[in-house]
Amino acid sequence: MIKKTLYFGNPIYLSLKNAQLVIKLPEVVKNETLTGGFKQKAEVTKPIEDIGVVVLDNKQITITSGVLEALLENNCAIITCDSKSMPVGLMLPLYGNTTQNERFRQQLGASLPLMKQLWQQTIKQKIENQAAVLKKCAGEEIRCMKAWAADVKSGDSDNLEARAAAYYWKNLFKIDGFTRDREGIPPNNLLNYGVCDIACCCGTWVGIEWTFAYVRHSSS
Repeated sequence: MIKKTLYFGNPIYLSLKNAQLVIKLPEVVKNETLTGGFKQKAEVTKPIEDIGVVVLDNKQITITSGVLEALLENNCAIITCDSKSMPVGLMLPLYGNTTQNERFRQQLGASLPLMKQLWQQTIKQKIENQAAVLKKCAGEEIRCMKAWAADVKSGDSDNLEARAAAYYWKNLFKIDGFTRDREGIPPNNLLNYGVCDIACCCGTWVGIEWTFAYVRHSSS
């Protein structure tokens, strides 16, 4: 079963009742002119076991510790965002993934040759995926990208990732002056959000700590 991602971008009350996530609107709860029956009908409930990711994107969200405990016990990732709606924090279960500790040790103990080989595989697949997207969504020529993917060496020593990325972003959106940059013009902000969200989900589903991989690759 594919678990759901719940995004909360407005003030909300989140509590737990009978293993269900209870969602309440503050303006309804605080309105003394409304009847108890109406307030109860205005509540929304979601089964905890059906939730895979919760995104909290508002400073006025209230969530109980009982909800946090139940979500983490069901191997759910909880992402908090800043005032720009960018993910800044991540909560993951400590024991929800039975192989998590083993995966962490493997990441920290990986040799440099192994890291370079894994990076080669990652970049090769990334370029192939970008080529497929360009062909399907933009109808662009992709022979050069296929060639770059085939030529990726251990550790991507020729930096073909950057060459392919420049070609990819230039031809995907057709926006004058667009370059892929974290602080750049839209839709860079949306792409940043997507990258963080996917990385957080990978940490939950696969049982890896993605910050280890990022720090070690950057320092090398």
